[in-house]
Amino acid sequence: IPDSAATATAFLSGVKTNDGVLGLNQNSVRGQCATEKNNHVTSILTIAEELGMSTGIISTARVTHATPAAAYSHCANRNWEANIPSDQAGFGCKDIASQLIEAYNIGDGFEVVMGGGRAMFHSINSTDPEYTSTKGVRFDGRDLIQEWKNKNLPNSAYVWNLTAFNAIDPNKTDHLFGLFDPSHMKYEADRLTDKAGEPSIAQMTEKAIQILQRNPKGYFLYVEGGRIDHSHHTGIAYGAITDTIALADAVEKAAAMTSTQDTLTIVTADHGHTLSISGYPSRGNPILGVVDTAVSQDGKPYTTLNYANGPGAIVDGELRPNLTGVNVQARSYLQQAIYPIYFETHDGSDVGVYSQGPFAHLLTGVVEQNYIFHAMMHSLCLSPSSNGPSCQRFTTRGSAVSSAASNMLLLIVMLLLVKLLR
Repeated sequence: IPDSAATATAFLSGVKTNDGVLGLNQNSVRGQCATEKNNHVTSILTIAEELGMSTGIISTARVTHATPAAAYSHCANRNWEANIPSDQAGFGCKDIASQLIEAYNIGDGFEVVMGGGRAMFHSINSTDPEYTSTKGVRFDGRDLIQEWKNKNLPNSAYVWNLTAFNAIDPNKTDHLFGLFDPSHMKYEADRLTDKAGEPSIAQMTEKAIQILQRNPKGYFLYVEGGRIDHSHHTGIAYGAITDTIALADAVEKAAAMTSTQDTLTIVTADHGHTLSISGYPSRGNPILGVVDTAVSQDGKPYTTLNYANGPGAIVDGELRPNLTGVNVQARSYLQQAIYPIYFETHDGSDVGVYSQGPFAHLLTGVVEQNYIFHAMMHSLCLSPSSNGPSCQRFTTRGSAVSSAASNMLLLIVMLLLVKLLR
């Protein structure tokens, strides 16, 4: 059963690897810094940035969390977001947050990075601007946000609240860095309660496309609805569903702003969860409700949505709770599960890959996850096989290009948008 570090590395770099490692091949060992050496793999965002395309990363999780971090980092442990353990010091490893700042040395740097995770960029002696009782988590004393500002990128802006985000003029901004929470951004169901305000994933996607689409050489936008996974882990389907709806809104916004003639859009997931949809409820019965056509053999109602494992399971000797009169559609309702475990797990099910635009036909049928990378590379005319008359590959930064697709949008349950040039 995979984790997000290995799966994101696979579809962004084309190489399957071990759970828990980022941007490294299968010869690396999780937690062993020394195994990073000579085992780096290159992400498609790095390739796009080196060749003159604009690039963007959006996540409702921390931007240093596994799925977004696979776009720019090479790390033997996905948990090394801000610090390297003392027993691994001296082997040359770098924490994930510092690698994000260093990634701005590639090409002209990411044009857009937005999500959560401010604490990963601040030292333990610094105070969060929104939550004054919250400190940073870095032990090295570095202020990475200030280091980013010190790069003096042209027409750049750092934002951490909704007011500042809304004030950004995408026509006058070349580099946007937004960190809207010390840790993960709020669940969509709770977003409006955020103290300083947070943009929705659709709003971030819209702003990103407005900035990225100004580049005539095209762009690659990578969008993750990261809190879908988190709510599944807590056993609360309500949160997972509302965040999925929020991602769907982002997909709809992206589709309205782009053309299938020059933009390949891919929507997929890095892995599945143990959630099941079962029973025979009537058409129109609430998805979060109890099955309205039958009860189980114990004479009690059961919900349409349940988990194979998780915190909602009963332990030995207990009886399954009677859901009669229980508000199973409440924000905090914990779905019933079979096996008791503190956090619901991933599962090994196949996940969908939905696409539209140039070369979308390459993403049909059943494929290996690392194949997605190669399909994207081909569609962008960046792979060795892209040597047909429709592709003139990049040769130097700033050179002219003609390709089948000039933009790419990858949405990971999750959105991936690639704009392709004509």
